[in-house]
Amino acid sequence: MKTDIHPTYFNDTKVTCACGAKFEVGSNVESFNVEICSNCHPFYTGQDKQLDVAGRAEKFKARVAKKTAAKK
Repeated sequence: MKTDIHPTYFNDTKVTCACGAKFEVGSNVESFNVEICSNCHPFYTGQDKQLDVAGRAEKFKARVAKKTAAKK
């Protein structure tokens, strides 16, 4: 690697989440704030909502069938 062209790397960057969680990571900035982290993200907390994909697909198929019937 060339010397003096890379940014300074901080091994103990302090990250603060909007939920109040604080942790350290490696980054080229000393500290930063995030809106969501693994402590409050619905996927990690188990509070995620599953989409009703079957219902959405059925509605789409019904619209397509209605349009093809109207063309005939």
